[in-house]
Amino acid sequence: MGYKEELLTDVVIKFAGDSGDGMQLTGNQFTNNTAMMGIDLSTFPDFPAEIRAPIGTLPGVSGYQLRFSSDRIFTPGDACDVLVAMNAAALKANLKELKPGGKIIANTDGFDAKNLRLANYPDGVNPLEDNSLGNYEVIKIDVTKMTREALKEITMGVKEKDRAKNMFVLGFLYWMYNRDMENTLTFIKDKFGKKPEIFESNTKALQAGYNFGDTTETFTTRFKVEKAKMDSGTYRSIMGNQAVAYGLIAASQKSGLPLFLGSYPITPASDILHELSKYKNFGVKTFQAEDEIAAITSAIGASYGGSLGLTTSSGPGIALKAEAMGLAVMLEIPLLIINIQRGGPSTGLPTKTEQSDLMQAYYGRNGECPMPVIASSTPSDCFSAIYEAVRIAVQHMTPVMFLSDGYIANGAEPWKFPKSEDLPEIKVTFASAENMADGKFMPYQRDEKLARPWAIPGTAGLEHRVGGLEKQDITGNISYDSENHEHMVKTRQAKVDLIANYIPEQTLDSGPAKGKILVLGWGSTYGSIKSACAVLQKEGLAVSHAHLRYIRPFPKNLGDILKNFDTVLIPEINNGQLIKIIRDVYFVDAKGYNKIMGVPITKGELVEAIRKLL
Repeated sequence: MGYKEELLTDVVIKFAGDSGDGMQLTGNQFTNNTAMMGIDLSTFPDFPAEIRAPIGTLPGVSGYQLRFSSDRIFTPGDACDVLVAMNAAALKANLKELKPGGKIIANTDGFDAKNLRLANYPDGVNPLEDNSLGNYEVIKIDVTKMTREALKEITMGVKEKDRAKNMFVLGFLYWMYNRDMENTLTFIKDKFGKKPEIFESNTKALQAGYNFGDTTETFTTRFKVEKAKMDSGTYRSIMGNQAVAYGLIAASQKSGLPLFLGSYPITPASDILHELSKYKNFGVKTFQAEDEIAAITSAIGASYGGSLGLTTSSGPGIALKAEAMGLAVMLEIPLLIINIQRGGPSTGLPTKTEQSDLMQAYYGRNGECPMPVIASSTPSDCFSAIYEAVRIAVQHMTPVMFLSDGYIANGAEPWKFPKSEDLPEIKVTFASAENMADGKFMPYQRDEKLARPWAIPGTAGLEHRVGGLEKQDITGNISYDSENHEHMVKTRQAKVDLIANYIPEQTLDSGPAKGKILVLGWGSTYGSIKSACAVLQKEGLAVSHAHLRYIRPFPKNLGDILKNFDTVLIPEINNGQLIKIIRDVYFVDAKGYNKIMGVPITKGELVEAIRKLL
């Protein structure tokens, strides 16, 4: 049968279904397939917050948005071209995000009377039958029936057979977008090779979906997206939490320090624990503690003992770790506190994204307790940002707070493999007899960075005492002297401020060095700001973009950059946090653009906001 092939440059697909329908797995497989073809991509997985909401209901809808393009892209897209709806609730929850004229691939079995009732449609209303979807191209497929038909030879229960529905849909999409299924067949073999029935049902369902596209007369067009023009090199698709894990392993290898993670499971940070636990061959030790406090204090013990200690959490867990962070600041030991932010306060929105822990990272401890803060901006950026956080912690003898969020952690994009020899050096020096004065070790004697020596317990002659009570400078003895306390508070602050001499100066991501508007961002707003600024720059408007990695201390030249613009706009997924710090430090009357809905800021709404200021 002859098809016409249509060339597209940019496609956004949203897979949506009940949380038991395997939409995340389907999205992941399509993403890996896309990455292997050298097409640029960006993803946004959207999980339900309930562990198991009732089947077929709106709170139970799980989504996975994937954008792929032959051009460079930086966001998963504002609106979708294709919506895969496995049931009525999935359609209802996501229809507003579909472009006019977009395609809906609907599993008709998910629109029976029961599903329609669970999705709160009025009695007798079926959106697939009542012409309410006239603005869209609706492709109706009875996925359930066809999957069962394809698996009729296999002796397994209907419920088990229905679990392969997502593979049928994936096969159909592979046909529609002209793809080879090899990577998914390998994945199924690796995952289910030891369970022959599950292996066979998934393989057959995938093949059946592909054949359905091939043999049905309804579809006359297949679509193709060309390779993106990217720098040469070896790429893989990477998610933010994976990139954090690999960056930590690289830093451990480069510094020669064994890695120890003390962690308590919490969404969306747990994947770092899962990922790191696979790499015992690199000397990585992972410990799942009984609570957040045990997690961080075990990491403090590891750092005290000469390892690279780290702990991972999200806002609620960071709140519990606050006192122990104060201990690490006072001990002046290298420690990484990784905060993968989610909606708050309290338990908040566990599976939704927010940038609302910046104030907590900056100020959220008792007493004067300064700590460097570093933020990653994209999934692949997590690798170099966490590597840099390790360098600062080790070379400046300080705990460092690293910020990412759910959108970065679970999102994916292509990542170009760095070569080990291209990674910057992380030099580590442990204390030795040179740190002795009159035959005694001085644990708080400082170098030009104001960093104290790192002494490994058990080294002869370097016996010293540490703890949470105020230290006497140089000797480390307990001191209640008021002048010494003030001196130590100022010294700890000066040590963090001095880091500004050892980090790169701030650069502009795009736009003129002076102009009307500077859009200043941090964290996961990077893609939307970059894309919005590109649209306006194409129109010849004087809009520039700067993105912060180093938030405490700021790069030394940041103040000078801010003065070069009439207006500074700071978009954040919170109620205005960086803006308070910028106003405080630089006396700049910055303007905020805030969205606190558990989803990223879109390119479109940001273009609108910048236009208003212009």
